[in-house]
Amino acid sequence: MTDLLAQEVNVSVISEYVAQQSDPSLEKFVYQYTVTIANEGSHPVTILARHWLITDGNGKLNEVQGDGVIGETPTIEAGDSFTYTSAAMLETQLGTMQGSYTAQGQNHVQFKIPIPVFRLEVPGVVH
Repeated sequence: MTDLLAQEVNVSVISEYVAQQSDPSLEKFVYQYTVTIANEGSHPVTILARHWLITDGNGKLNEVQGDGVIGETPTIEAGDSFTYTSAAMLETQLGTMQGSYTAQGQNHVQFKIPIPVFRLEVPGVVH
């Protein structure tokens, strides 16, 4: 049942390098990412928590867990979506992020929504 609920929620991410907040000489590379969570099911879904796995170009893994997203626990109505923007800082010009959301559906059933892997990269680094 919970796998079926997760299939009704689509997560898409767009990332970009933020040059004005980065300082390559200090190995500080800032990336902004915008996430859209689309509820394609027939019941509301509430995002309770997030779990991120952030890997830099050296293979260094940073795990981030917390309640909600950007200080909110949004309820996404059936057929609606929720979009937010956040940022991550790496010590390298290239990295990846992936993870999952813990969500609550109808009758307080909790389930995991996978966040597909996406790249964090300085433009022109990877051809």
